[in-house]
Amino acid sequence: MREACPSACQRRREGREWSRPRISGALIGRVPPSWERGRVLERAEGGGKGKGRSYPRSPETLIGSELRRREEGAYPHGAEGACAGPPLPPPPFSWEQRAGSAGRSGRAAGLCAMARPEWQSLEQCLEKHLPLADLQEVKRILYGKETRKLDLPGSALEAASRGDFELRGYGFEAAEEQLRRPRLVRVGLVQNRTPLPADAPVLEQVSALHKRIEAIAEVAAMCGVNIICFQEAWTMPFAFCTREKLPWTEFAESAEDGPTTRFCQKLAKKHEMVVVSPILERDRNHGDILWNTAVVISSSGTVLGKTRKNHIPRVGDFNESTYYMEGNLGHPVFETQFGKIAVNICYGRHHPLNWLMYSINGAEIIFNPSATIGALSESLWPIEARNAAIANHCYTCAINRVGEEHFPHEFTSGDGKKAHKDFGYFYGSSYVAAPDSSRTPGLSRNRDGLLVAELDLNLCRQMNDVWSFKVGRRVPPAPCGPAAAPRALRHGSRDALTPRPECSVWNTRTGTPPPRWPRGGSTGHSTD
Repeated sequence: MREACPSACQRRREGREWSRPRISGALIGRVPPSWERGRVLERAEGGGKGKGRSYPRSPETLIGSELRRREEGAYPHGAEGACAGPPLPPPPFSWEQRAGSAGRSGRAAGLCAMARPEWQSLEQCLEKHLPLADLQEVKRILYGKETRKLDLPGSALEAASRGDFELRGYGFEAAEEQLRRPRLVRVGLVQNRTPLPADAPVLEQVSALHKRIEAIAEVAAMCGVNIICFQEAWTMPFAFCTREKLPWTEFAESAEDGPTTRFCQKLAKKHEMVVVSPILERDRNHGDILWNTAVVISSSGTVLGKTRKNHIPRVGDFNESTYYMEGNLGHPVFETQFGKIAVNICYGRHHPLNWLMYSINGAEIIFNPSATIGALSESLWPIEARNAAIANHCYTCAINRVGEEHFPHEFTSGDGKKAHKDFGYFYGSSYVAAPDSSRTPGLSRNRDGLLVAELDLNLCRQMNDVWSFKVGRRVPPAPCGPAAAPRALRHGSRDALTPRPECSVWNTRTGTPPPRWPRGGSTGHSTD
């Protein structure tokens, strides 16, 4: 007589039935155990209908006594034995508990759930939970060759502690050469929250931020920093989500001689360091329009020039296009006494060709000052700048602000969300990546911080010699034909490897930009 087929309840008790939570229409299954993998089981042993399964159900779904009885052969191969045993414990995880309703809706929209703000950093979590041997292997895979920890002065560490901001330092090393000495330069990346609420008077907010940055820059000088870069639009709350004009447009100022530029000139001259200052620019020479701009100031206090944000987001609450449009200065590179630097502002990091053009124009260090929130981009953050460093044989410096900013009035962005007063959580995590795929650990997700990194610029050419990405890349011509493409982009052109310096680098003596050329000209890049 044919035995009765066990019910679903009976199969669950035996561990034959797996719970599969459904998320966004996808079935999530557990990884099968490695033990006994490959042995085809009979149906009564937990095999599937018909031919059976190629591996047993995971023992984690069974309580210990039940598993032990099975291993000892206590149950016969029949329906009666299959019904024995107490009910199984609940599955060890729950997507609902992990992410909550916000996480579920985020995944449905193609976004990822972010960690809680109090979760400090990935590095701290790894160091807390992994044995040393495993930690070293995980870091090798995640971060490449281990970076050297810098021996920072005790006075700097004490000042950072008094100022309540994180201070960390790491060094990258290149191979020793016979004909070139090491080209060492120290960069400082500053991440911070806005010290005053967004509804405070404009001048008070700017003054408080100047004071905060001045204290951090003092510590950077103690650590021997040569080039310091602040976060995107560092003199104001990141209020472009609100789409309100006042009072936020009152934070805009002249890039050449505004109060923040004069403040940064004093810092640069005092500490003999290059300052990269991203601000909201008011262009008085062209109808008082606004730009998202980074001003570059030499170590002597001279304004070398400026660069503008090339790519403007139109995603969710990133309503920046209601304030300013894409930049019109191309991809300038600034030749400083410490090396050739470029500034790829925020959203430009999502565009590989943006990084590429700075590299073609000779950049050895590309700064990426940003203001980005967790649910949208945190899973992309550790990848993009590092990929750019590898592909373009240069150093990249990713900087993000910290904390939450709440605005006086509720706003929406036509994305179905309820009206709200906050933009989201800025997760910090600033880091530096090198052309050999190594990178520093990130700063905290929830604290102000200064990351000091010592770079050997010889590594850029060394990795170029090893991988030859610049030699092997094949940049296609523009769709309308080679004659209309800038020479730096023409397929097979020498300019793809060695662009004309006067077209790609700002004049460091006069602070003037490269000449403007008409579309279809034969120069390094077009700026129209």
